[in-house]
Amino acid sequence: MLNKPKGVIVTRSDERERKTVYDILPKFALSEGWMPVGRLDKDSRGLLLFTKAAGMSDLISTPGNCAKIYDLKARGRVTKEHAAQALNGVDTAIGTLRVNRIEILGVSGPATKVRVELLEGRNRHLRRLFGALKDPKYNSSLKVMDLKRRQIGPIKLDIPSAAWRFLTAKEEENLILSATRKRQL
Repeated sequence: MLNKPKGVIVTRSDERERKTVYDILPKFALSEGWMPVGRLDKDSRGLLLFTKAAGMSDLISTPGNCAKIYDLKARGRVTKEHAAQALNGVDTAIGTLRVNRIEILGVSGPATKVRVELLEGRNRHLRRLFGALKDPKYNSSLKVMDLKRRQIGPIKLDIPSAAWRFLTAKEEENLILSATRKRQL
């Protein structure tokens, strides 16, 4: 488990010499072939899992197997109507995007704090979805200003930014059980 900070990219190496997750992890993670399970874009932060087993990565990443929970701060007012649209599907440049669950946590100045659950994550999913919605007061697109993944399946983020730790055997077992249970339903 890694708590990926904002500004770090999820790749083994970068031709533009930007900081990668492997600059944060211990050297053995790269040399022993640890690979990220899914991605977080450069501007996102939070929980990122790593594995050496491609099958494990596929199991966790398969849409519907492991819910992912995110907290975000959007510039603009996210309304109950926006929440209903996000649940039903919002048309974007890459197709219709939706969330599985959404909770408006509160308003702070010109921004809204929101918690969402995804069962399938596409490239910049939440940024595109919220960007396709309009602030009712200013008629401008909502913009995700901060995005943090808090949970993957039963695994909750519990370490500070830029820190990493191994999952416990019980956490690994619960993660596998959670993902395989979803597959059987």
